[in-house]
Amino acid sequence: MQVTLIALGSGAEETITAQARAALRAAACILGAPRLLEGLGSEYPARRIAATRPEELLSLLLAEGGPCAVVYSGDTGFYSGARQLLLRLREKGIDARVLPGLSSVQLLAARLGRPWQDWTLCSAHGTECDPVAAVMEGKSAFFLTGGALGPAALCARLSEAGLGHLPVTVGENLACAGERIVCGAAEKLQKESFAPLSVLLAEAAPCAPRRAPGWPDAVFVRGAVPMTKRLVRAAALAQLGVAERGVYWDVGAGTGSVSVELAAQCRRGTVYAVECRSEACALIRANREKFCAWNLRVAEGGAPETLAELPAPEGVFIGGSGGALEAIVAVALQKNKRARIVISAITLETVGQAMEALRKHGLMPEAAQLAVSETKAAGALHLLQANNPVFLIAGGGHG
Repeated sequence: MQVTLIALGSGAEETITAQARAALRAAACILGAPRLLEGLGSEYPARRIAATRPEELLSLLLAEGGPCAVVYSGDTGFYSGARQLLLRLREKGIDARVLPGLSSVQLLAARLGRPWQDWTLCSAHGTECDPVAAVMEGKSAFFLTGGALGPAALCARLSEAGLGHLPVTVGENLACAGERIVCGAAEKLQKESFAPLSVLLAEAAPCAPRRAPGWPDAVFVRGAVPMTKRLVRAAALAQLGVAERGVYWDVGAGTGSVSVELAAQCRRGTVYAVECRSEACALIRANREKFCAWNLRVAEGGAPETLAELPAPEGVFIGGSGGALEAIVAVALQKNKRARIVISAITLETVGQAMEALRKHGLMPEAAQLAVSETKAAGALHLLQANNPVFLIAGGGHG
C-alpha cells in the first residue's frame, strides 16, 4: 500500500508544492476535508472521498489498497491531523510518505516581512488556549484560530486581562480570495468580525523584571485598604509552594500585593484576586497594571459566593474571610480536594477557626507565628520596632 500525506498550505494553487502536485496526479484516491477536495483542480482525476477523522481515514485506506493521498491544510508538522493518522498507520505496519507544505505562520510572516523564528506558536483551533499566558513569554505570539476562539474572542481575552492596548495583527484568508491583513489594538479588533480561516499575531506584553518573593511594601499602590506585609507575604508564598502553571486564589485580596506576587511566580497560570470592596478592587487593578501581572484576574464579590464561579485552584491564600472561613475552605476543597490552603490570622480566635476548618475537612493543620521586628531610626541610633504577630495556618496539597 502506498500512502502519501500531503500538506496543501492554504489550499490555493500557489501554496501547493510541485512535489505535492506530482503525488496528487499519481494517486488513485484522494481523501481529506471537503473544502480541500473541492479546491483541487481537474488536473487531479483521482476519486475523492471526504473524510477527516483518523479512524475513518484508516478504514478507507485499508479498504482502498491502491496508491492513496490524504490532504491536509497548512503544514503536516504544524498542529496537523497528520500526526494522529501517522500513528495509526504505523500501528498497522503501513509506511507513509509525508510531503510538507506552507503553514499559515510562514504565510503571515512573509506578508509582514518578518522572521517567525522567535514567535511563540499556539493553537486555539479545537483546543484550550490561554492567550494571556502566551504573550507573557516575552515573545510575539502566533495563534491558529477556529471555532469559538476566533481572533475577536482572543482579543477580548487580552482586553479583559488589561492588555487592550496590545498591538495585534489578523491574517484573514491568507493566499486565498479575500485575503486581508488587519492591524490594531486588541480592544479595537475584539469588536470586528473575521473569516473562519484567520490567524492572529499578538506582540509581546510588557513584563516586569523577575525577582524573589517579598517585594518592598512601598512599591505597591496603596490606599486605606490593609495590605499583607512584605515578610509575611514571602512566607505565605513559600507555604503555598507556587508552581509556574496552575490556578491560584487570593481570597480577601485587599490591595492585591499577594495576588501580584502570586501572578509573578505563576507566570503560565492564572491568579484570581477575590475582593468584595470596590475601592480595593481598584487598587488591585492599579497594581496589576504597574507590575504587568496580566495573568491576574479580579473577581469582585463576596466569598464564598464568588468562588463558585472560579476554576479549581492548586493553591488558596485566605487573607480575609468576612466570617466565612470554613465555607471558603469547603468550596476550595470541593473544587480540588488536593488544594493547598494557607490562611493568615492576627487574632487567636481566627487561628482556632482556621485549624478547626482544616481539620473538619480531613487536613492536618500546620501553624507558624511570624513575629517580625524592623529597625527604626532614633537620631543616630536604630531601634527595633515590633510588628503585630501574624499566624500562618496551612494544610493540604504537597505541604
